[in-house]
Amino acid sequence: MVLITEKLVRKKSEHNERLISILEEISLHQEDIEVIDHIQNWCRDLKILLLQSNLIARLENLHKLKRLEYLNVAINNIERVENLEGCESLTKLDLTLNFIGELTSLESLCDNHNLRELVLIGNPCVDYPHYRDYVIATLPQLNSLDCVEVTLSERLQALRSLPKNRAIIVKKQADQAIERDEQRIRVGQQQSTLAEHCARIEDEEERIKAFWQAKSEHCPEIRMEIARQHRLGRERNETKSQLDPPKRDRSLFAPCGRPYNLNQGKLPFNFQDEADYYLLQLEVYKHLDTSLIDVNVQPIYTRVTVKKKIFQITYYEEVKPDQSTIQRSQITGHLMIKLKKLNVNELLIYKKGSAKSLAPSDAGKIVGNLEDKLRGIVDISNIFPPSDVPDLI
Repeated sequence: MVLITEKLVRKKSEHNERLISILEEISLHQEDIEVIDHIQNWCRDLKILLLQSNLIARLENLHKLKRLEYLNVAINNIERVENLEGCESLTKLDLTLNFIGELTSLESLCDNHNLRELVLIGNPCVDYPHYRDYVIATLPQLNSLDCVEVTLSERLQALRSLPKNRAIIVKKQADQAIERDEQRIRVGQQQSTLAEHCARIEDEEERIKAFWQAKSEHCPEIRMEIARQHRLGRERNETKSQLDPPKRDRSLFAPCGRPYNLNQGKLPFNFQDEADYYLLQLEVYKHLDTSLIDVNVQPIYTRVTVKKKIFQITYYEEVKPDQSTIQRSQITGHLMIKLKKLNVNELLIYKKGSAKSLAPSDAGKIVGNLEDKLRGIVDISNIFPPSDVPDLI
């Protein structure tokens, strides 16, 4: 049985910095929740509670939510309306695609004076004779039923025929209750037969195929079994994925040490090669916090990490990281990086003296090899032995 846990609630309240005591809205849809519990004690200030697409069988444990305005429990296994009297501020109630057959249970909403919208589409009760007239007369505070506006003349006519319509409704829902009891027995037998048939099938894939191809009825029991099969399928897939070899992290450098060009986040960019500088414009997300962006400028490459996705670009000429500038637009959020190119002549300035202290042949050799280095042809560390390398700034 899947319950509402504090861990789940805090996970779903990330927009509120995981603070649940002052939470006003929470969405717990598609979590296979079977019982509503704890939420009224942890989140007293809730105004919007979304519980659609779960396996909830009963409306309960909501009476402390005095500020609740919108409750969505569509696509669940609810068969009657109850325990909502304490929700004094309830304005909209969505019960789409449940199994409500006891239409008179709506009378429990008479004290919810702020209720203006009610949705019962897809429930067995909507097929009862005079269904709409009965609901409008029973709940005169409604402005809309099943997304259709309630007119004044429609309400007056429904109030006049309420006693007669209620008698018809009571008889119809009694017949439906008998059919529901018979359905429970019939579905139980069908499930037992199907389970025996699947147990005789040795191949797992064939067994799963046999279950999904079997005919079934639309009822809470079948919906529960379908959810259980989905859960088992997810567990099987997780087990298989754990057995698979781990994905190898993509390398940022080639075996020779050359940086790769990468764009893991598939961010649009523009790279311009000017005379004295490179200009990189990276279109990061407009509303992304700057603290989630990391820029690393190196002489032969620039790496930008955006939400753990790496953008890396290399260039032919070396740049001066300490003279590069990084700016971000307050309007578009785009990142602008200006990379100052390294002048070859600057490498020939020494801490003591200048290039004149070298022999012309040696100076020419240094300049020629440095130019090759800037073109990515050779490694400057191989020009001289370590003891012969000039002390450069």
